[in-house]
Amino acid sequence: TVYFNVPRGYAALLDHLATDEALQQTFFARLDMLFYAAAALPQSLWDRLESLGLKVRGRKVPFVSSWGLTETSPLVTMVHFPIDRPGNIGVPAPGNSVRLVPDGDKLEIRVKGPNVTPGYFKSPELTAKAFDEQGWLKTGDAVRFADPVDPAQGLLFDGRTAENFKLTSGTWVNVGMLRPAVIGAGAPVIEDAVVTGHDRDEIGLLIFPSLAGLRGLCPDLGADAKLDDMVGRPAVREALAAGLARHNAVAQGSSMRIARCLLLTEPPGIDANEITDKGYLNQRAVLTRRAALVERLHADPPSAEIIEIA
Repeated sequence: TVYFNVPRGYAALLDHLATDEALQQTFFARLDMLFYAAAALPQSLWDRLESLGLKVRGRKVPFVSSWGLTETSPLVTMVHFPIDRPGNIGVPAPGNSVRLVPDGDKLEIRVKGPNVTPGYFKSPELTAKAFDEQGWLKTGDAVRFADPVDPAQGLLFDGRTAENFKLTSGTWVNVGMLRPAVIGAGAPVIEDAVVTGHDRDEIGLLIFPSLAGLRGLCPDLGADAKLDDMVGRPAVREALAAGLARHNAVAQGSSMRIARCLLLTEPPGIDANEITDKGYLNQRAVLTRRAALVERLHADPPSAEIIEIA
């Protein structure tokens, strides 16, 4: 009656749910609630799950979410009210308190509660660094108010405090807001993406494609087609460029506009710390490990594999 998963898990599930009506009936038959956490859920995944639930049940299956860390065993905030779009992580659970501390243009969320660890085993130095001068656990995660006038409407997850960067114009790029937006705009091509552009003139994307999405755009290659065979196909490149161009058409300023992107064929590696144990894409690790690809993405003139966005 309740289904729990991380956004990457929902993406994998939808590859099968979208085409298997028997699975749709089995999955939604008794389902009362969908739960997600660990990372931002792209709007496109939310919409697809909501549509399938409406198709099978005749009503929308409600989503809920929460937020926390291993050190908070396991949650601090939770959604206990209806939400109509992804991103809301709710309000502090009973017994928990949060403190919002400015960090650049973001608000870091810090926490206290009986479920918060007192420290790291035999690591006094690491423990000291984990807490601020008032005893709040520093999380490195950023949030913002869903409604600045009414905190009871919950907090929105806003990425990591260290993810943001500036363009050469001095404009800050809010990765936590931009990344889910472009993933949704680039459906069905994009499964996940890393935002690039630190100290550069414009924003780029390193894109991890959706295998199922690309196969849907390349039916002539068959159900076993490989990424290497599909990323260069005109249908794939055109669908991606069109989706991101629509995003750009409504984007508010240079901090949200995508100038170019590169489709990758090597998936993010858990062993390389590109994927966390919760299934969240580690932006910093991907940028570090694939620095040569970032240089290729932003080189001028762009090579043939780079997709330029209007």
